[in-house]
Amino acid sequence: MQAPTGCMFTHIIRGGGRTITYRNAGVGCGFVGALHSGFCNWRIDFTYADIGNRRYRTSRGRPHNECEIDPMRNNAPPKLPRYGKACASLHANGVRRDTPCRHTTK
Repeated sequence: MQAPTGCMFTHIIRGGGRTITYRNAGVGCGFVGALHSGFCNWRIDFTYADIGNRRYRTSRGRPHNECEIDPMRNNAPPKLPRYGKACASLHANGVRRDTPCRHTTK
């Protein structure tokens, strides 16, 4: 992950099978990480891929032009048409910083 020391990009999904009941992604910083200037010009995208790793949906996050130490995005829970994986990507200043994924299975 290319986040400042002391920061972590988290991706939380709750639900079962292809039904997501809650989804959130964001950055948390503590100690030394809380001293940095934040993430500027950021957005968080949610993507979905099938079991063959073929992306079939992207929910592009709203661009934020300000700098924030703790960017976060919640997403309306979707009903997925396929099993596979759900990912969240943090972009700052036009660079993808991290992309954690969670597998959706039976």
